[in-house]
Amino acid sequence: MKKNIGVVAAVYPMPVLMVAAYDENEKVNVMNVAWGQICDDDKIILFIGEGKKTWLNILASKAFTVALADEAHMDAADFFGIASGNRIDDKFERTGYHAVKSDMVNAPVIEEFPVVMECELLEHLKDEYVSGIVGRIVNVKAEESVLDERGKVDPARLHALMFDQFRSGYYTAGEKVGQAWNAGKDLMKKQ
Repeated sequence: MKKNIGVVAAVYPMPVLMVAAYDENEKVNVMNVAWGQICDDDKIILFIGEGKKTWLNILASKAFTVALADEAHMDAADFFGIASGNRIDDKFERTGYHAVKSDMVNAPVIEEFPVVMECELLEHLKDEYVSGIVGRIVNVKAEESVLDERGKVDPARLHALMFDQFRSGYYTAGEKVGQAWNAGKDLMKKQ
């Protein structure tokens, strides 16, 4: 029997996305975004609160990167979520992480995170209920260590972080339990 637990952001898992952009002086800022998703083959949407440092930087620079946080870099990923670039001027520098300028868009690529999407700003959505950034993914870079023999990202090698909104925890993904567009095919045969 189900029990009422109130209003809870009950989507699990949520991605742990490291969103990076330059400010007007090409200073790197990174934030942790769990409210983001692929919204087309080459598009991503990020729900970022208006006025956040990274939000302001994306609007100004028209570009950003989105990296997948992994277990090996959980401490910095969490820090990027709890520290505000509007209040901590040396937020990125405190981590000791390294950034290089993307060769595809005007945005930083954080070298420590193994998979990164390079994006150009397509649209900023703002109304009374939502503030969103829509970007076109122009390229994806991945460390060879997380690629399989066919050159595809292997979740078992990536150890991507997932955010649990129920108990504010981080978990990792990796075990494959089925094949998409195949696991339910027998139900297609029922009449």
